[in-house]
Amino acid sequence: MATITSKGQITLPKHVRDALGLQAGSRVSFDVQAGQVILRKVVSDHVIDRWRGYLRGRGNAESTDEVMQGLRGE
Repeated sequence: MATITSKGQITLPKHVRDALGLQAGSRVSFDVQAGQVILRKVVSDHVIDRWRGYLRGRGNAESTDEVMQGLRGE
């Protein structure tokens, strides 16, 4: 059971998140059918979408020029 906040938000119970493999940043869709809400994990078939955000925070903040200077030994 979940309670809706004043902003219309809910927290999905852990067993639901685990069953669907949902993590922070996962996308879901909602459908209403016969008075029931159906929650589905959105799975993109596009290879770029599957890796989007993967490198965020893993690199350094060097500019392209700095990287090229490092590679050239200048």
